[in-house]
Amino acid sequence: MKNLFLLLSCLTLIPAIGQQADIEQILSQPFASSLTASVTHPLVAWVHYDRGSRNLHVLQDTSTDPAAVTQFSGDDGQAIAEILFHPDGHSLFFVRGGAPNRAGEIPNPESIGTSPEREIWRTSLDGNAAKLFSGSGIRLSPDGKTLAFLRKGQIYVHDLASDKEPEQLMQIRGSAGELQWCPTDSELLAFSSSRGDHGYVGIFRLGSEQVKYLSPTVDHDSDPIWSADGSRVAFIREPNAKQVLPFSARRSGLPWSIWVHDVVDDRTEQVWIADDGAGSVFRFISGATQLHWMGDRIVFPYEGEGWTHLYSVALDGETINHTPGDFEVQYVSAAPDGNAIYFSSNQEDIDRQHIWSFSRDEPRAKQITEGEGLEFAPVVHSAEELFFLSASHLHTPHVAGFDFASGLQEMVGSAATFTDAKIKPIQVVFPSEDGLSIHGQLFLPRGQQSLEKHPAVMFFHGGSRRQMLLGHHHRQYYSNAFALNQYLADQGFVVLSVNYRSGIGYGMEFREAIHYGAQGGSEYLDVLAGATYLRSREDVDVNKIGLWGGSYGGYLTALGLARDSDLFAAGVDIHGVHDWNVVIRNFAPGYQAEKRKAFAETAFTSSPMADVDTWTSPVLVIHGDDDRNVPFSETVDLVEALRGLDVHTEQLIFPDEVHGFLLHRNWVAAYTATADFFERMLKE
Repeated sequence: MKNLFLLLSCLTLIPAIGQQADIEQILSQPFASSLTASVTHPLVAWVHYDRGSRNLHVLQDTSTDPAAVTQFSGDDGQAIAEILFHPDGHSLFFVRGGAPNRAGEIPNPESIGTSPEREIWRTSLDGNAAKLFSGSGIRLSPDGKTLAFLRKGQIYVHDLASDKEPEQLMQIRGSAGELQWCPTDSELLAFSSSRGDHGYVGIFRLGSEQVKYLSPTVDHDSDPIWSADGSRVAFIREPNAKQVLPFSARRSGLPWSIWVHDVVDDRTEQVWIADDGAGSVFRFISGATQLHWMGDRIVFPYEGEGWTHLYSVALDGETINHTPGDFEVQYVSAAPDGNAIYFSSNQEDIDRQHIWSFSRDEPRAKQITEGEGLEFAPVVHSAEELFFLSASHLHTPHVAGFDFASGLQEMVGSAATFTDAKIKPIQVVFPSEDGLSIHGQLFLPRGQQSLEKHPAVMFFHGGSRRQMLLGHHHRQYYSNAFALNQYLADQGFVVLSVNYRSGIGYGMEFREAIHYGAQGGSEYLDVLAGATYLRSREDVDVNKIGLWGGSYGGYLTALGLARDSDLFAAGVDIHGVHDWNVVIRNFAPGYQAEKRKAFAETAFTSSPMADVDTWTSPVLVIHGDDDRNVPFSETVDLVEALRGLDVHTEQLIFPDEVHGFLLHRNWVAAYTATADFFERMLKE
């Protein structure tokens, strides 16, 4: 690999030595995401976020600068995703705009009079971008002539050489998804069809009149993936679980399995099935697909040993665990030739992530990157060069490459490093009341004196299937939260970010914690454990401990204030959960609390609203009223209850904003209000 150019365009954002950064500055570092590689040319592309504007950047040659190939400007809240290179290497496709809610509404956080659409775009590498039509779920045929995509649950195709409008490929029941062209036949398309309590994988040939569903059953079939020679389709089969509700522990179930359809012999057979117990419920990984063909083997995620690992199975059923040990795999991708798998994991560094790989010739995983940074989302382009996203406590995710000849990691793009505001967190581990070890990141005020007491703040991530790390997170939502924790520490707060049970990174039993969430809120033991840890520190003022978090973190913030206002002096609750029975119905519309009285009663007693009468500490609530995850009514109802109790309550409401704020200025406003609230409530 040639020397990679280090971008310096953001250095103007660095404050002078001795000058503290403000909220606008800490949220102004560029953020890279959606890293994608071409399988036919030495090209990589990614979404470059800069203070609300989102554009595509492409690296064509490692000796030159990355180039912006779109020119969207302003803080417009329109997301970019699904980057797809054309096989000719001269252009790429992408989708602009967020997903619709159940009413079919596309996010419109700017409240413009004309509702936005979710649009498919094409741009040349010299920056000539054009909107094509509405849709998402894009896939290009191997010959580059036909674009398949999804619109309102149906499959459409567009002849790229034609000026005609796209045509609906067929009319099917349910909702289509996961389009996959056969790599050797540009007229053969596999897809999934979700139908509520069951689902199929189908194959359709362009020009024919009938869909072929592969061994249809009452189960949920999904994630089709073609073998390199186009002779087989592998897919996942999961039994339906009608009685299972979200936000409750599920350590086992009816075992999931992997099936393979032989196109030539027209035969579909099971090649692998999970054992009973741990791993019997499918656990997904981050990546373009859940399954990968590596030669004649199928690579898949499985937590049969209690941790999310990568296995492979041959068609005769012979199985290999490529990643044994007490750690978890997250981001996974395959080399273009299918001979190697690249992934990130927290092996031997449980609160960070690094890049590892294995191949057909070397089936045991080997480590590629290491150190105090974070590396994730690896991709390899046609010239077999490795790229990934890299972050640390100093900078947000940017694109980096790995030179196999020198063994060195080299930056493609760099975010600014705020010299005086980038406090390095310390890994801490403390026991919960029941003995479970809880990991956290501790941010200490700069230059503190040993006998000086500081107000403290505890942070809780959302999810709850998340893990905060010792650096900027790969999700922008949590990268922003990491930056605010650094900022609060720089303002004189001791900050403890708690990786409570039901999060990821520490194994299946930690994630599927007994009585977590709606089944008892056992995570609250970890909230109290964090408070005990802080209260044991000589540098913490025990009477001035605050809480903050968003979504699931808002739930734990509200739970702490409702149950223990004597311990927690103030809190910032950002789009938090306040009544599990309301939120479960948002994710499982068929849920009827009156028909599951025992579960519903436990769910309510696990909710902040059950203890709201003992809430006395002041709170700031922040919420967007187009939230598709936590209903806005959760904040409406909480504020009504707190007003009746004469609790000091402040509000920051964003009309038409969604759960993960799309507008940069709303992040700035929310975090400015949070910092100001803690300054007034915990310092004055």
